[in-house]
Parts: sequence; structure tokens; C-alpha cells
Amino acid sequence: MTTTGPHLEEITVQNLDAALGISVRPDQEHAVSPVVKSLAEAYVHPGVAWPRLIVDGDRPVGFLMAFLDIDWYEDGSVLRSGLWRLNIAAGEQGRGYGRFAVESVAAELRRRGAEKFYVTWHPGPDGPEGFYLGLGFRPNGEVSGGQTVGVLELTQLQLELT
Repeated sequence: MTTTGPHLEEITVQNLDAALGISVRPDQEHAVSPVVKSLAEAYVHPGVAWPRLIVDGDRPVGFLMAFLDIDWYEDGSVLRSGLWRLNIAAGEQGRGYGRFAVESVAAELRRRGAEKFYVTWHPGPDGPEGFYLGLGFRPNGEVSGGQTVGVLELTQLQLELT
């Protein structure tokens, strides 16, 4: 049975190759790690990483990985949840799959009781800043791994994405 419209699938033996086949445009490769690195990180961060394949009908169109209650400063003082990686296949961009991915992560975070949604992005004119700002994320003044940290109140996200 084929599901119509975009949906998320857990990464399994059956769809692993499809997930590994997701590639962004060459000019975006500097701004997001490949799926294989994300899956390796998910393996070493069980319970924190939440990787999913984005599928439209039966066609893989992207990959996302959320982080759930990650120890942000690695000292137990702050736990955060949000979007760790977002890879939309080069030929599938501009069709709403990125927005769908953000909405899906927001729904999962709300289901888990989170009040804030965090994301980081590669700064600069060739990065995804405009995409995230357009969804209502705002820089919180922090930098993590050379990337801008953005945050959005989940109640605000619900209003902005509807």
C-alpha cells in the first residue's frame, strides 16, 4: 500500500539505501552533513537522535534528524530539542518538503512536551538562514560549532506554520 502525500518513516533495513541516496545540491554540501554522517551520529547518540526519511508517496525526497533533550553544554545544565539535520534531495527542493519536515519535528517535540524548538544553520548568503527566519526562528545570540543558533517558541510555530 502506498501512502499519498509526504510522511516520515523510521530508518530501517528496507529503506536504508534510499536514505543514504539523499543528496543536496552541490552548492549546499558545505552547509549540511551527508546522511551517512547523520546516521553514524544517530548510532552513537541513541535516545537523543531521531532520524527519519521523508517520503512522498513511495518516493524518498529527504532526510531529517531531530535531537531530543540533548545536553547542550555537556554539563547537565541545559537540555534542548530541535532539528539537527535537514537534507532535501537536490531535485525535490522548492516543493514544501523542508517546511513539512520542520512541521513534523515541531509536532513530535510538542508531543514530548517541549516548549522551544532549536535549530542551527550555516551563516552566510548561501546558507539556509532565510528559510528558517521565514518560519519564525530567531537567532538567540549563540553560536554552536560555527553555526547560528535559532529558537522558536512552539506555540509561535503553530501560528506561523498554519
